[in-house]
Amino acid sequence: MNDLERIEEFIVHHHVMSLATWSEDDVSVCSLFYTYDVKSKSFIVASSHETQHIKNILQKKEIAGNILLETKNVAEIKGLQFRGVFVPLEDKRLQLSYFDTFPYAATLQPTLWQIKVHFYKLTDNSLGFGKKIIVDF
Repeated sequence: MNDLERIEEFIVHHHVMSLATWSEDDVSVCSLFYTYDVKSKSFIVASSHETQHIKNILQKKEIAGNILLETKNVAEIKGLQFRGVFVPLEDKRLQLSYFDTFPYAATLQPTLWQIKVHFYKLTDNSLGFGKKIIVDF
């Protein structure tokens, strides 16, 4: 398994991320449910224009986020940090993917967004204490 496959294997076993955004006069962090598309290296999320993080993104589309495995066992610690750009979702296939994963969301008719990732850093203590896997593209 190559580094990117190892990272994507971690991603698909989770469904909630923390997302950090910023603007000229504010910073924000939020939690979002996501799906992940291997082909486009993108997360798909739903969020409202009324949220602070979307208001920030409309000014600055660059984001950072993380996904983690919550555990007290140091040998099992795994966590992913990522960076990318947050844009409106236009791909119908990706929209269907989100609603297949979260069918109850379809009734809410949410605005869907795409996070196009360009950097991953996975910490995986199961490979050795403090082992980092970095993929930058």
